[in-house]
Amino acid sequence: MLDVKFIRENTAKVKTRLAMRGKSYDEEIDQILALDDERRAIIGKVESQKAEQKRISKSIPQLKKKGEDVSGIMAEMKQMSEEVKALDARRTEVENALHDALLGVPNVPADQVPEGADDTCNPEVRRWGEPTQFDFEPKAHWDIGKELGVLDPETAAKVTGSRFHFYKSYGARLERAVINYFLDTHTANGYTEILPPFIANAASMTGTGQLPKFAEDMYHLENTDMYLIPTAEVPVTNMYRDDIIPADQLPIRYAAYSACFRGEAGAAGRDARGLIRQHQFNKVELVNFTAPEDSWTQLENLTNEAERVLQGLGLPYRVVMLCTGDVGFSSACTYDIEVWMPSYGRYLEISSCSNFLDYQARRANIRCRNEAGKPQYAHTLNGSGVAVGRTVAAILENYQNADGSVTVPEALRPYMGGLEVLK
Repeated sequence: MLDVKFIRENTAKVKTRLAMRGKSYDEEIDQILALDDERRAIIGKVESQKAEQKRISKSIPQLKKKGEDVSGIMAEMKQMSEEVKALDARRTEVENALHDALLGVPNVPADQVPEGADDTCNPEVRRWGEPTQFDFEPKAHWDIGKELGVLDPETAAKVTGSRFHFYKSYGARLERAVINYFLDTHTANGYTEILPPFIANAASMTGTGQLPKFAEDMYHLENTDMYLIPTAEVPVTNMYRDDIIPADQLPIRYAAYSACFRGEAGAAGRDARGLIRQHQFNKVELVNFTAPEDSWTQLENLTNEAERVLQGLGLPYRVVMLCTGDVGFSSACTYDIEVWMPSYGRYLEISSCSNFLDYQARRANIRCRNEAGKPQYAHTLNGSGVAVGRTVAAILENYQNADGSVTVPEALRPYMGGLEVLK
């Protein structure tokens, strides 16, 4: 969440940049400032009352020594104590209301984030490879998967529901190969592998920004405060909730495989078919903890790391910077990596790499020490490294052959027992 001091010192800018997200947050910002004013006024009154209590209490022994009646003073002291108690109770109410109000306000888009209404306004930063060309009419990955017998959404729909898949035979092995290839590549480049829990509590979901805003998009476990995770970002980031990270440990870089579970409330259309938008999918997530002064450099490094695995697979892609109207709730700046999908005739998101600055760290109370040894909020970053199901879909489409077979990318063949072609 945002720092109240930052909001107070940059009120106009905060309101202006937040409005560029497509919604005005002026009312919420004004409420936050009003609650903070009341909080500060209460603190001032309490400190004044306690100072007066201290002054009076020092005089009582002297008055008693002189034989003066102090009953009136004692009654006054009792009344002051009750007033302080009431003020402290009100302060707790105000601070809780302030905290809740801050949770509902998104991060401020960084200055370099371009203004725009939606994803059509995202500028392209760079491109790798050229869109795959065929001398035949390319098929969609769901058709390829069905014909090869490696994807079975119909049985999954019977067992569970729509937007789930059974991977079968070499389809299951290809999914597993991609996971292992991603993890091996990232750990070879300095990331520590993590296998996290696939369930997280409400405090963890709040810490990374999923709650309270996106409760309808998650799977809640009945009669608990637990949720199936939408991404490994949640458990891995919250490993350091309420902790202080020693400066000499930064940056910390984790690569975590997990299954991910998303309700995808309101999502519909073409992406409902195939592997692009599933309620359950696999992903390798990259999570970074850095000192504040290093987070922008780390964002570039993290994005390059996500690009590396796509280059290794020979999949054409481009990188775009999300505009103000498309950047995520908790993010200050995000690069999307979009892979070329022949059946769509366009690039589709396969990874989002974001710098949250201290937004998540402030929610989750994740701190580090600066050079002087003083605690400060760390900066957190994460990015898909990358989405596994979408990678499998991209492989099936970009490596398809005229006879219906699919060539296995060379980087994956060691994980596929040397298999070169799916047919």
